Amino acid sequence: MARSALLNVMVQAALKAGKSLTRDFGEVQNLQVSVKGPSDFVSQADLKAEKIVRDELLKARPTYGFLGEEGGEEKGTDGAHRWIVDPLDGTTNFLHGIPQFAVSIALERNNEIVAGVIFNPATDELFTAEKGGGAFLNDRRIRVAARRVLSDCVIGCGVPHLGRGNHGKFLVELRHVMGEVAGVRRMGAAALDLAYVAAGRLDGFWEAELSPWDVAAGLILIREAGGFTSDMKGTTNMFESRTVIAGNELIQKALVEVVNRPIPTR
Repeated sequence: MARSALLNVMVQAALKAGKSLTRDFGEVQNLQVSVKGPSDFVSQADLKAEKIVRDELLKARPTYGFLGEEGGEEKGTDGAHRWIVDPLDGTTNFLHGIPQFAVSIALERNNEIVAGVIFNPATDELFTAEKGGGAFLNDRRIRVAARRVLSDCVIGCGVPHLGRGNHGKFLVELRHVMGEVAGVRRMGAAALDLAYVAAGRLDGFWEAELSPWDVAAGLILIREAGGFTSDMKGTTNMFESRTVIAGNELIQKALVEVVNRPIPTR
């Protein structure tokens, strides 16, 4: 596949950060047996990965803005472009030695996501997409799954954890979805979940309490793979509402309906 100069910059930044994370991931697994645990080490691994990505991106395009999970937002002099970066999506998985984590990089132009890269260094899987150019996994074209009814589908989700999210609301959503689908999966890294929807591995996905860096790259991957995304209400305000629902056209619409069903009275 032919990549633009900008997408090549994004890929190289993700691969370089991925090498750093791979080294640290091996060390995390050694630290699991310690009393203190690897939490502080993982925080440093996260910061180091973001610095690698930031340095690579801004070296290539120094006038672009930058929004990262760790370092916050820096306004660029360009005004039209912004990098949106999660240097380690799936931190809890990483912390526990579970190889389901990723570097996620998106490029926003005039408030539209126009390119995205998601890289899992543990599996050496590189997902890429550019506006109008299709979506790819390790240079092979990918498409969303073609299943047409929820009863045939496996759906990914995010689960609220200690101190975060509306647990009661999620349990109602889960109750409704479980009653309609072939299976529900929670894998712990939203960027990869969205990439899996783009690749047809998951038929759909929903989650709340997400930040722009969790979803930005995944949104264009799904769009370029022929899929659809919205917030929980079916609108395009994913960043503002901090929610996302994704799938092919039929499954995405069906999921919007199911997760918004009222609380059962009995």
